[in-house]
Amino acid sequence: MAVGPVEYLVVTFPGGRFADAIAPVLVDAVASEAARILDLAFARRASGGALERLELRAMDPQGLLAFEPPEGGRDGVPQITDLEVLERLPEGDSAALIVWEDLWSVPLTRAVQEAGGRLLAHERVPADGGDDVITLLERLAALRQQGALTEAEFAAQKTRILAD
Repeated sequence: MAVGPVEYLVVTFPGGRFADAIAPVLVDAVASEAARILDLAFARRASGGALERLELRAMDPQGLLAFEPPEGGRDGVPQITDLEVLERLPEGDSAALIVWEDLWSVPLTRAVQEAGGRLLAHERVPADGGDDVITLLERLAALRQQGALTEAEFAAQKTRILAD
C-alpha cells in the first residue's frame, strides 16, 4: 500500500485556544484531502507544574474536528506527555501533537514504487532555513520507528547529520 510521508509537529497555545484558532485550519486540511490526521493528542501544564494529557472533547467542546484514529493504532507515534520539548511549557498553556500523512503525495509514492524506486529521504526545511542537530535526530528516530527507514539507513543518516 502506498502511503505519503508521515510527519508530526507540536504546537503550543495559551489556555484552550485550540478550538477557535487551530481546529478550523485542520478541518480545512482534511476536507481538501491534502492530509489525513493519524494522531491528535493534547496536554496542558497544570498549576503546580504537572503535564496532564487532555481529551479532544476538552480542547474542542463544539466538536469542530471529527477525529478517529485510523486502523492499526498509534504504532511509532510519540506520546505527547513524553516529549522533552514540552518541559518548558508554561503553567496554564496547552500543546497539541499533530501527526499526519501527506495525502497529496500518495500518487507520487505509488508511481515511484511501481517504477522500482523507493523513498530515500524526506526532510523539512524550516522557515528560518536551519535546524538544530537534536531536531534532525528526533525526526530521524521517528522515521525509523514508523518503519520508513531500516536500521542501516538510520545509522547512515545519523552519521551524516553528526558529521555536518
